Amino acid sequence: MPSPTAVLSLNGLTVKRGDVTILDDVSWTVLPGQHWIVLGANGCGKTSLLKTLLGYLSPSGGTLSLLGRNYGQADWRELRPLIGIVTSALHASIPAAEPAVETVISGRYAQLDLWAPTTRSDETAAKRLLVQVGGGALVDRPWTYLSQGERQRVLIARALMARPRLLILDEPCAGLDPVARAEFLAFVDLLARQRRSPSLVLVTHHVEEITPAFTHALGLRQGRVHAAGPLTSVVVSKVLSSLFDARMHVRRNRGRYQASVAV
Repeated sequence: MPSPTAVLSLNGLTVKRGDVTILDDVSWTVLPGQHWIVLGANGCGKTSLLKTLLGYLSPSGGTLSLLGRNYGQADWRELRPLIGIVTSALHASIPAAEPAVETVISGRYAQLDLWAPTTRSDETAAKRLLVQVGGGALVDRPWTYLSQGERQRVLIARALMARPRLLILDEPCAGLDPVARAEFLAFVDLLARQRRSPSLVLVTHHVEEITPAFTHALGLRQGRVHAAGPLTSVVVSKVLSSLFDARMHVRRNRGRYQASVAV
């Protein structure tokens, strides 16, 4: 049987600005049905990698393809909606008075502060997605009155509005209290298990946020791929100790991870 078309494929991707190498020879492939964790210390290149995937940072070398279409040969503005992203960087761009349903609809039009005319089917789809993410009661609630956890759910619904093939969650648990974090991670795990779920990429510093539905991990160090593969080969004491330049001990129990640091 032919190999499935990769959702995402990077081969020797390099990003340089002046004399500074930001990403160095990064190769990474995400196949359908895989869900990845991206790990690494601050400054390792995680944010630059995300900006490159979204077309906001142009590669200096190597190749980047999404669903078989190569960056530089395809119009990335057309492909970008196939990559959903949930990041706190969007929070400041959403009008305080905008109701949740409009924030979700804006995902279909790739707009923030929605101004395009919408349809009844847009509203129906947005309400359905809010129910799916556990935010059915938030339909008319203004952005300013949503909690951090509620905002993350609304942003996931917004990302799903465009039916992405890849959904990036950029440190989505930052600022959540322990209960909200546990509830959010349970939802993410459920989303990953759905038959038509996009491939998920969770960017995090904390192995405790890895749920059993995730299958693979990418470890970045100083702009390079230090380790990539199944979780059980990457999320281990030796690899994490090298990623974070510290003596770390990783334990795994029933698909969940814990890490401690020797100080």
